[in-house]
Amino acid sequence: MKSLQSDEVVAVRGVLTDTHPVDFHALGLTGAIDRLTLPLRKRGIVVHLETPRHRMEVDRQSATLLYRAAQELLSNVYKFAQASVVTVRLSCVSHGMTHGVQLKVTDNGGGFDAPAAMIGRHTGMGLRLMRLAVDLAGGEVMIDSSAAAGTCVTITLPLD
Repeated sequence: MKSLQSDEVVAVRGVLTDTHPVDFHALGLTGAIDRLTLPLRKRGIVVHLETPRHRMEVDRQSATLLYRAAQELLSNVYKFAQASVVTVRLSCVSHGMTHGVQLKVTDNGGGFDAPAAMIGRHTGMGLRLMRLAVDLAGGEVMIDSSAAAGTCVTITLPLD
């Protein structure tokens, strides 16, 4: 049995799981999300991580929400998408009259029926909970998915 390194991210039943709590102070949000991509890279999926050149100031609550959303989305890519490429983009955006932070996860996998997953009784629970958490934080979730083009999930949170 392979021993776990103290800061490793592992896939347990397809769910990407940190072996220890995330230290945003040491890693930053970008570094923490990058760690989540390791199981995908080990599986041979090409991962593109796109981030601003400057360090973004994101409060801990928003960083935690974005990290957990990335964890859910990347777990879904790992478990279901059969993708060969995934792009994770973290950026600063205008969010109405305020500034915001945006997380966009795009894959070239098989796609899924997003409306059905959001109301289905046995699937998509993670996506529904993610959407609820983002809504409660004043943000928004957009899901675009098709069998021909894969899936793109965009999460935008206000920072002001």
